[in-house]
Amino acid sequence: MSLSYSDDVGGWVVSGRELAVEVMRDAARFTVDDPRFSTAQVVGPSMLSSDGAEHRRHRDPFATSFRPAEVMRRYADETSAVARALVATLAPRGEAELRRELAGPLAVAVVAMSLGLDRLDPVELLGWYDEIVAAVEGVSVGEPVGGAAQRSFEQLGAAIDAAVRQPDSVLVDAAAVLSRDEVIANAAVFLFGGIETSEGMTANLLYHLLSNPDQLDRIRRDRHLLDAAVEESLRLEPAAARVDRYATGDLELAGAQIRMGDLVVVSISAANRDPTVFERPDEFDPTRVNVRSHVSFAQGPHACLGAQLARLETRAAIDAVVDLLPDIELSEPSEVVGVIFRKPRAVWAAWTIVPA
Repeated sequence: MSLSYSDDVGGWVVSGRELAVEVMRDAARFTVDDPRFSTAQVVGPSMLSSDGAEHRRHRDPFATSFRPAEVMRRYADETSAVARALVATLAPRGEAELRRELAGPLAVAVVAMSLGLDRLDPVELLGWYDEIVAAVEGVSVGEPVGGAAQRSFEQLGAAIDAAVRQPDSVLVDAAAVLSRDEVIANAAVFLFGGIETSEGMTANLLYHLLSNPDQLDRIRRDRHLLDAAVEESLRLEPAAARVDRYATGDLELAGAQIRMGDLVVVSISAANRDPTVFERPDEFDPTRVNVRSHVSFAQGPHACLGAQLARLETRAAIDAVVDLLPDIELSEPSEVVGVIFRKPRAVWAAWTIVPA
């Protein structure tokens, strides 16, 4: 079935790809604008928690900066340089845990770069991020926003006040049309997407390729195959496994009667493994003909604004690993875990140390 009610999540779960696309594209019937949306309770209204004209007002000032050509112009060279510097630092050691030592630091560097926060100490930025994320998770289970999260949000706001004066920050256009609080709220949303899911996306692909050495060898021989591997990894293990919507009225969906206010969870993971769309859906196969048919970046008005930047970041990481660690292999087994955010517990890898 493509739709079922789950007592565990307290709402309806959409598992089929076709129905998932229908729900995500229909903001009139399935909205994010609901008081239960935990992120808005912590950071305030943003593009993530609004629909219709209000959503466009928040989103449009950022849109130009994340078009594919603009992403390449702004970030391609520097992202590649950061990825190669991280891998070059690891190379003399002969082994590393690539999720925390490559995917994570790269995600922090890229999001800081895009927001004009690259002058900050990455440890300080991560500290604010951790407190805000913890507050969002706490609010989702009924806990109040604590003082540590409030202080972190205030400190982030002060840093963003400085960032809007940086000429190549994506916040410049936003600051011209949004209030200070709205700019800060949307910047916090970018932190969530730019760190949590980008780290997971890169770590997942590293894990998939190292777990499938034949596929990694193919990429070594022909780097043009990397794009398909990125898409297949996104399909098999989306970094964000679900998106939540709320019914705006009583309605019928796939033969079920949905009540106004009902939670409707779109399972991105299940939609990406819909056996009516993807043959052998549980296999990592970058050669599949519909490799780009996944819905990992969502669809409709809330499709991920940073999708091209995330792809660029992940490709840069793999390029650096293949170039600088030519005989790299997985050194310890692992597994992808997480209910909402999916990533390997760890990606331990080893390689031959090349004498200087």
